[in-house]
Amino acid sequence: MDISTAGGLLFLLNEDLLTRIYSFLSGDSSDKKSFRATCKTFYRVDSLQRTHLRILRPEFLPQLLSKFPCLNSLDFSGCPRIDDGALAVLLRNGSVPFWATKLRRAVLSRSCGLGYYGLDILVKSCPVLEIIDVSYCCTFGDLEASAISCAANLRDLRLDKCLGVTDVGLAKIAVGCGRLEKLSLKWCLEITDIGIDLLSKKCSNLKQLDVSYLKVTNEALRSISRISKLEVLAMMRCGMVDDVGLRYLGKGCPLLQVLDISRCDKLSSTSIVSVIKGHNGLIELHASYCFFELHLTPYCLSLELKNIKTLTLDGARIAHSSFQLISTSCKFLVEIGLGKCKGVTDNGILQLVSGCINLKMLNLTCCGDITDMAITGIAESCQNLVCLKLECCNLLTEKSLYSLGSFSYLLEELDLTDCSGVTDLGLGYLSRCSKLVCLKLGLCTNISDKGISYIASCCTKTCELDLYRCSGVGDDALASLSVGCKKLKKLNLSYCNKITDRGMKFLGHIEVLSDLEIRGLLNITSEGLTAVAAGCKRLAELDIKHCENIDDSGFWALAHYSRNLRQQINLSNCAIRDVGLCMVMGNLTRLQDAKLVNLINVTVNGFELALRACCVRLKKVKLLTSLRFHLSQEIVEMLAARGCRVRWD
Repeated sequence: MDISTAGGLLFLLNEDLLTRIYSFLSGDSSDKKSFRATCKTFYRVDSLQRTHLRILRPEFLPQLLSKFPCLNSLDFSGCPRIDDGALAVLLRNGSVPFWATKLRRAVLSRSCGLGYYGLDILVKSCPVLEIIDVSYCCTFGDLEASAISCAANLRDLRLDKCLGVTDVGLAKIAVGCGRLEKLSLKWCLEITDIGIDLLSKKCSNLKQLDVSYLKVTNEALRSISRISKLEVLAMMRCGMVDDVGLRYLGKGCPLLQVLDISRCDKLSSTSIVSVIKGHNGLIELHASYCFFELHLTPYCLSLELKNIKTLTLDGARIAHSSFQLISTSCKFLVEIGLGKCKGVTDNGILQLVSGCINLKMLNLTCCGDITDMAITGIAESCQNLVCLKLECCNLLTEKSLYSLGSFSYLLEELDLTDCSGVTDLGLGYLSRCSKLVCLKLGLCTNISDKGISYIASCCTKTCELDLYRCSGVGDDALASLSVGCKKLKKLNLSYCNKITDRGMKFLGHIEVLSDLEIRGLLNITSEGLTAVAAGCKRLAELDIKHCENIDDSGFWALAHYSRNLRQQINLSNCAIRDVGLCMVMGNLTRLQDAKLVNLINVTVNGFELALRACCVRLKKVKLLTSLRFHLSQEIVEMLAARGCRVRWD
């Protein structure tokens, strides 16, 4: 079929048919982006169907809102410049626009320029608002909480790290937002037992609550235990809570399904029994770094924990008998975390997997006593395994990888970081796991280009590959990846010193690459960086710290080609000069985070000009502390006013 015939067929598709086709597109934003880029008709269909919009430049917002009539969700988290004035203009000073009447979700995370006035206008103009996220708005306090409390239909609220919110602000929200079902108060350090008590009385519909890092005591847990509909409770690092508090929970919250008590260091393993005893419907229990030793009693065996699917016990000493009890009681366990646990041995793992044959995710990070015997047992017993973390398990050899390649055909994620027994032969065995999506081989110094070629030829679905400090990996490995791993999105090649510009040219053929770390590659020059920038148009994050042989011509190419760089760029310790820095910071119009430490060839004036060029959109910038005394007060204040956080190194 020639192009003219295909074009003619497109004209036969009316808007209703195109809308139906659009509905079958996957959730991947790249598919929808390709759809709307086809022609004006397709763009119109996309505009009529779009319900969510993420804002990067507030000045374009009025025009955008008029183009997307079905919007019900706005995300301002990538736009630190949004402030009270911008919202006032947007909402036309009291005349409520049509889009506001349909808005159900507003993400205002890190919007430091917002205050009471802006929130008040937003809440009063959007009568059906159900979800508000103001997390990491560190200056928010009780006044802003009072504005939010006017959202009577609110069901989901995130206040993470709103450091000024006290019991008074929480009380206003509890009284005004009685329909709340999800509330996150993580890092709201001024909230105490009093606020939690009032919350439990006024918000009886709460299903999810996060009080992590709060200075609450057992009395708060007594109050929480009265929330009869609560299903999910996160209370990480609540250091003033002990076993008494968990006993309160054990007697209340009858619908509790998920509990996270990680890093609550005053708890003992008996507290787990208290919770389990009162909640046979518990699905997830996260108890990492809580207690010195986990010793489950035979009583736990009688509880028949048939519903437990996730159990994380990272950092504990596991008694040998506990493996057998978990194996016998948790028949439907899907995920278990034993990272950095003491007492994890081959026999313990073999006992565990003999009963927990449905395991899909297993974390054995830093369990240095396990050998090939344990991995063989896991591979043979848990053939539905999807994720296995084995970082720093140095007794493993290629036999372990042979077992995984022979039985774990569903394996998607494998972490072998710092496993010195991994070899090229082992990677050959592992390549039989053709569904691998994420493979971490950092610090595996006994692998070479040959091993990577095995992975590239068979594991074509790989999206993430970590080769940090793999000193034997060079250009030929990248040649293999460029042919076999066309879906590779995230790649870490830091300190792989055999890689040269030749390898970078191969890398430029991986068009979907979005996150690249090439820190410390001293054999890379501007020619190599230009090849990557020109070929990898979707690059969103780039770390070239200590790439000292790239001059301004490479950075000019980066500024020209890599317009999609939006998450982060690390230029620290590079040879970039004033002009190159100004071009990069001025042309990368979507960039949100920049690390610019130890740029010895850039003058103070160069920094001033570069920061002025990007201050309208930058959310974070890292600079050398000494610059603090040389930059003008005007530019520092301008960055702060635009919502940019400066980190002085």
